[in-house]
Amino acid sequence: MKAFYADHFVLPLPSGHRFPMDKYRLLRERIDQEHPEIVLCEPPAASNGQLALAHHPEYIEKLTQGHLSALEQRAIGFPWSPAMVERSRRSTGATIAACRAAIADGSSANLAGGTHHAYSDRGEGFCCFNDVAVAARLMQAEQLVKRVLIIDLDVHQGNGTAAILKDDESVFTLSIHGEKNYPFRKEPSCLDVPLPDGTSDDAYLSALDDALLQCSLRFVPDLIIYLAGADVYEGDRLGRLKLSMKGCLARDQRVVDYAVKLGLPIAAAMGGGYCPNIHETVQVHLNTVTALTRINC
Repeated sequence: MKAFYADHFVLPLPSGHRFPMDKYRLLRERIDQEHPEIVLCEPPAASNGQLALAHHPEYIEKLTQGHLSALEQRAIGFPWSPAMVERSRRSTGATIAACRAAIADGSSANLAGGTHHAYSDRGEGFCCFNDVAVAARLMQAEQLVKRVLIIDLDVHQGNGTAAILKDDESVFTLSIHGEKNYPFRKEPSCLDVPLPDGTSDDAYLSALDDALLQCSLRFVPDLIIYLAGADVYEGDRLGRLKLSMKGCLARDQRVVDYAVKLGLPIAAAMGGGYCPNIHETVQVHLNTVTALTRINC
């Protein structure tokens, strides 16, 4: 299996910033040490033309040239820099590459990505470009697939993805998320499953089973893109759900089993993860990547 990384394109952040940039490097290092069967690859940067499949050209230009206002930068949560632009393009390129690899090989992963809060004309919540929306539309434009199922299991609702794809019947968006968590203004996905604070393993997995059954009844995809947020984990400081490490792994295994049952390629992006102990976040992500390797065995 191929996994794509861009952690050496580092986003410069001020001291004390709460975004855990180091988790991407740590995840790649764990994979390199423990999983020699996974081929680590550097992705190309997403081009303006690829980004324009999901974003307004004016927004792409504004972000690229550093013309974001202070308010727009605050909404994203990062100070603008050329490195921020390059990293965002590389992260989107990694999800594109993971989708192509999954279609060829069965499964793949972007070791970052899952930037589902980015709208067509603006960024929000640590998200500049919406990698999943761009990749889904590019796979269709390249005629590799016709219909895409996005399974978003980050603890935060995929508002940007839902807004970009709301009128596109060829893409089905599922979001299972914390009901009272960010973003406070949700956008309607094709299927939303809001969960109360404190939801633990059994209730979460039951909700996931029900949601996947509904997806089967309502949509026939050619590709699954999976946002495997680590922020559902009970130790996450922004999550507010209570999944154990075992529960997070069971979540991943259910999604992989769903792909295997339907005979579908699956590409994953890691999404959020904000544990005070960064190594716990890395372990959740590592478990996701490991679960994906079963498809390629």
